[in-house]
Amino acid sequence: MTRKALRITAEEAAALVQPGMWLDYGVILGQPDAFDTALAARIRAGDVSRVKIRSCISARARAVLEADPDGRHVMWHSTHFGGYDRRKSDQGIAHYLPVNLGEVPDYYRRFIDPVDIAVLKVAPMEDGGWFNFGPSTLWLQALTERAKVVVVEECAAMPRVRGPGTAIHASQVDFVIPGDGQPLPELPKAPVSEVDRAVARLIAAEIEDGACLQIGIGGMPNAVCSLLAESGIHDLGIHTEMLTDGIVDLYRAGKITGARKQMDVGKMVATFALGSQYLYDFLDDNPEVEFHPVDHTNLPHSIMRNDNVASINNTTQIDLQGQAASESDGFRHISGTGGQLQFVRGAYASKGGKSFICLASTYEKKGERRSRIVPALTRGNVVTTPRTDAMYVVTEYGMVCLKGRTVPERAKLLIGIAHPDFREELEREAHAAGLIPKAYW
Repeated sequence: MTRKALRITAEEAAALVQPGMWLDYGVILGQPDAFDTALAARIRAGDVSRVKIRSCISARARAVLEADPDGRHVMWHSTHFGGYDRRKSDQGIAHYLPVNLGEVPDYYRRFIDPVDIAVLKVAPMEDGGWFNFGPSTLWLQALTERAKVVVVEECAAMPRVRGPGTAIHASQVDFVIPGDGQPLPELPKAPVSEVDRAVARLIAAEIEDGACLQIGIGGMPNAVCSLLAESGIHDLGIHTEMLTDGIVDLYRAGKITGARKQMDVGKMVATFALGSQYLYDFLDDNPEVEFHPVDHTNLPHSIMRNDNVASINNTTQIDLQGQAASESDGFRHISGTGGQLQFVRGAYASKGGKSFICLASTYEKKGERRSRIVPALTRGNVVTTPRTDAMYVVTEYGMVCLKGRTVPERAKLLIGIAHPDFREELEREAHAAGLIPKAYW
């Protein structure tokens, strides 16, 4: 179907919204701002209600939610929480949609009802009538295929990226609105602690020349990048979900060439980016970086096509059988499954591949130090990586491989990398629970 791509104001676009509609705000850097503000004005005025909005990782506050603090008129759904989404969830007005991120394009095509209006922030139209999505590719192609109405909000600050599925043509767009001139939201680099460095040293020692990296977010992955940048390693490849400042640092240190990849040779491949302006400037029209739909980056049968994949992700709690809970604190949802499980599985299936689940051995809560390695997960905690998928688990006290290990062996290995102050208690509880039987030797 050919559409008209009419230029209208944000207020005129917001006037299209009717009670009971499903809207989609796209993802991360692609969430609209001018439209959001205009729709918030209608909500404050009582002009529209019962609007349902779907999105992923809000990198800044959403005007529609600030206009409706009680959640009476707007229902927010997110496939992955950022800090803002988490705060709104704590208030009962944002709701998590459980997904493996790499499957989401298929959800739009098979399971999610067609979206009434999709509103996406894009780079200004280029010659030929193309609007670039910028570094937030993910499932936008599938979303726009299924949306009844497509609105794009032009943003001069949006970097243009290369790769399949990174742009939409004017013939597929109903309305174009001007942006509000804001810069893109930035995510500061997470500080690196001594614990992060200790974990990173253990992981970096396992990374070989030519390895293909997937690196998650946080201090520990940042520390791995820093150590690899200072090492003698060569010819690293990147096939990841998220591109970060740390990966750019690693590239500028001359460690990334992609020459030994079997798929997308010579290219750094990702499906989204979030970081500082330093990162966004690096990505703008960079021929060495390709963004792809998330089913290309995240599905295990795609990940495994590269050899020697090294997948590095954080968790917040792991039990003595190897179940990793990375997205909740009891019944309180804090982030999302994201691509963790799919990269764990894809790395394992890769020839020579390794997956690393890393965590600090302890954390502070209400002034009390607690162990992240526990006999049983906190009640309500969601298992992100099952025990059957766990491979390498790393704390500042060591690294263990759980593949091929019995339940008692797993318990002993994990106790061995727990904080020394908790090991005796963990062993006692493991025996009491029968995880380590008395007769086991």
